[in-house]
Order: sequence, then structure tokens, then C-alpha cells
Amino acid sequence: MSAENPVRKEEGVAVIDRACAILFAFRPEDGALTLAELAARTGLYKSTLLRLAGALIQHRLLLRLDDGRYQLGPATFMLGALYQRSLNLGDILLPIMRELVQASGESVSFYVRDNAVRVCLHRVDSSHVVRHHVREGDVLPLETGSGGRALLAFGGEPGEAFERTRRDYYCMSIGERDRETAGVSMPVFGVRDTLCGVLTLAGPSSRIDQAFVEQHLNTLFDCAARATDALGGDSRALREAKRQHAARG
Repeated sequence: MSAENPVRKEEGVAVIDRACAILFAFRPEDGALTLAELAARTGLYKSTLLRLAGALIQHRLLLRLDDGRYQLGPATFMLGALYQRSLNLGDILLPIMRELVQASGESVSFYVRDNAVRVCLHRVDSSHVVRHHVREGDVLPLETGSGGRALLAFGGEPGEAFERTRRDYYCMSIGERDRETAGVSMPVFGVRDTLCGVLTLAGPSSRIDQAFVEQHLNTLFDCAARATDALGGDSRALREAKRQHAARG
């Protein structure tokens, strides 16, 4: 048996990369794109685009409309539906949460909204003897604590404080629900920017202060963005908020 030609293998990888570039050129707000728009977004020659588009159309990953524009094909929906059905939220969130606990030394919870309250869906405890005690399944108020207020903010609650949370993409609370407890929370999104829940890094207020938040906020941004990507969401807003926070110093 002859060995695989490494040059041909590299060419095959390049073709896949270019095909993926075409598919990922589409943004959530797009309906259909012209060939010129695809060329501008991918940096590919129109002749290359036409050749690859033909293969993508054959596999129903792309559609060519009567006016010559392109849109994502039905096979992308089928693949997305298969991914969603196979998705286990804990499989995605818990490894990321464990990384955040290891990096920060404090406990991490994932809260979801249930009408007028929030529920702790997943929890990873810190190794500290003195720590923020919440268990999976615990029901907490929405109106107090960074987790509740972040859920309200990204659920569209009006008000200046909620606007600020939506702008900054995180919410910090010190001694609000429990005077001995502090935390910082950040949203996680799914398909079509649906709010899945919030990641909350929390612990005793004696250890969690503004300096602690500043030290670990980038890690929390990274974790929320990675969770969002894995759940089919668009993490660009989170990553831009991280960049702007770093720029403000």
C-alpha cells in the first residue's frame, strides 16, 4: 500500500478550510449574500468561490437563489438540529466551570431563570472550607445577587443598572443577598442569542472584592464565550466586551 501523498493531503485540508470559510461568512443577521459579498468576507477569488459553492450546493449546505445570491442550505439546519438533540448542557458547562474554579479558587454556579426565581442548575465547589454554599437545585431570588440581576438584565429588564450590565456583559454584587457573600456573573447564550443562563463566580466577601474580580474577569469572559460557542451561540459580543474592558484598564 502506497503512503498518502502529503502535498495532496495539505491541498485537501485547504479545500475544507475554504469551504468552511464560505459557510461561516454568514452572520446571524444575514438572509442571502452576493458572490461579491462572499468574496469580500472570505478573501477568496470569485472563481474559487464558484467552484466550492457548487460542491456545497450539491451537499445542500448552500443554496443559490434565482437572483444569484447565496444562502445557507437545509443540510446546515439538519446538522444543527442533530447537534442540539445530542447536546447535554452539563457535558459542556461542567468542564468549563471546573477550569474556572481551578483558576480562581472560588465556587462556580450556573443559574437559569424559572419565572420569578432562579435555579442553580450546575455547581462546582471550591476547595476552601469557608465558601459560598449553594447546591444544585437550590432556588434563589432574582432581585438580589449578581446571578439574579444578570438574568434580569439579559432577559430585557428595563433600568439604568440593567443597561449597564448589558453594556459591560457582567454584573458584580457584594453583600447584596447575603452580607458575607460576593459574586460576579456573566451570561451564556445559545442559538439565535437565546439566554441559556449565567455563570456565577462567588465566595466570601472577605476574599472576593474588586481586585479579585479584575484579576479573574478575563478568565470568566473566556469561559462564558467558550460555553456560548459550544451551545451554538455567537460569542463575539462577549469577546468584544472583554476587549473593551481591557482597553479601559
